[in-house]
Amino acid sequence: MGSKLTSRSADYSKWYNELVVKADLAENSAVRGCMVIKPYGYAIWEMMQKELDRMFKETGHENAYFPLFVPKSLFEAEEKNAEGFAKECAVVTHYRLKADPENPGKLIVDPNAKLEEELVVRPTSEAIIWNTYKGWVQSYRDLPIKINQWANVVRWEMRTRLFLRTAEFLWQEGHTAHATKQEAVVESELMQQVYADFAQNFMAMPVIKGVKSESERFAGADDTYTIEALMQDGKALQAGTSHFLGQNFAKAFDVKYTSKEGRQEYVWSTSWGVSTRLMGGLIMTHSDDLGLVLPPKLAPIQVAIVPIYKTEEQLQAITDKVNIIADELKAKGISVKFDNRDTHKPGWKFAEYELKGVPVRIAIGARDLENGTLEIARRDTLEKQSVQQSEAVDVIEQLLKAIQENLWNRALEYRDNHITFVETFEEFKEIIENKGGFVAAHWDGTEATEEKIKELTKATIRCIPLEFKEEEGFCVFTGKPSGKRVLFAKAY
Repeated sequence: MGSKLTSRSADYSKWYNELVVKADLAENSAVRGCMVIKPYGYAIWEMMQKELDRMFKETGHENAYFPLFVPKSLFEAEEKNAEGFAKECAVVTHYRLKADPENPGKLIVDPNAKLEEELVVRPTSEAIIWNTYKGWVQSYRDLPIKINQWANVVRWEMRTRLFLRTAEFLWQEGHTAHATKQEAVVESELMQQVYADFAQNFMAMPVIKGVKSESERFAGADDTYTIEALMQDGKALQAGTSHFLGQNFAKAFDVKYTSKEGRQEYVWSTSWGVSTRLMGGLIMTHSDDLGLVLPPKLAPIQVAIVPIYKTEEQLQAITDKVNIIADELKAKGISVKFDNRDTHKPGWKFAEYELKGVPVRIAIGARDLENGTLEIARRDTLEKQSVQQSEAVDVIEQLLKAIQENLWNRALEYRDNHITFVETFEEFKEIIENKGGFVAAHWDGTEATEEKIKELTKATIRCIPLEFKEEEGFCVFTGKPSGKRVLFAKAY
């Protein structure tokens, strides 16, 4: 399996990059800042996609697809949104290349093929979608519109990192239109909850639900609801956001409806999304120095079975036994891989499944056949046990549940041990510098203070938590009165 991973304690960033590549999840591509998601990495993304898609449909959303290109004039229509994304936009100006007369075999941009209007490659789709909704909405009977799209977007990032920040990434973006403010706010909160449920129940990743401070809000939103997770290096990860957009886009694109009372009203809107960043979150929440650790609910292979044999006859006898067990597991919805490749030794296979984070590994050899046993190893604790073949299916079914729960409890304990309440700026700096994690501190509510703290400590306000109670206090930096603590952290 090649050389060992750099340990997390030695260099967390290097460990992460090595793990993504060695576990065959993704690699850098010939396009600067863009990644190739490899089959194993894509299989995990598909597991995520499948569950999220189900959850979206259960909450009344439908999938559609909108163009990759946004005419520049449409992109400019909502000013805050346009300004917020302007620096990251890739722009198409021409639609044709031609042979270079001075340099055979080379191509140049055809100056006669200039677009009448430049096209922005979508960094997000509000503009093209709201321009479309204008034609879909006439009366209150046309509302609500609740649409999601699975797509790619482009944000021209300078410093990139596989899954966490790439120039092109995969995501889903929901865009909804409502008759009233109340309905839109309820939708924004609902989708934040859907994301939190997914993170906790499938990814086994604890998250804190909150709203963003004004400077951290999505460009063009009245409010951004977020879920914030904590990685093992003490840095926060914004894992999903849901935006209440007010009537900003409806006004920019003149989307009105006739109400029951016959009045012309602007619609209210939301947008919400999670991306392949979740892959980064999954990796950094659970994995260890031996490689990836996957929660069973998102593992493409939940059980890997490795035969140990000397002769073809032994392999055949083992295969017959394994087929029976594998069929029983599959009937229970458990995914199984029987690795009977003769090109690699069992020890190599064990190391590979460890590196790839497969939750349960089974070894079965000739002696096991005589004794009616097999060996089961669990990836999260690395414990092994010998069990009767007749009990194997029940044991594995329970073990997968136990691993999912153990990963959740481990991550929750780490997270809870890394929320520190501070009263002074000295304490604040000390925790951010040495312990990391979330710092719960009073803040005076001004952007100037937030900016100064960021400048001095690199910590930003991750969210104003929904679960924190109102509590009178004094801003950790200015000493001015504050009614509630907020969470600061260094973040990805």
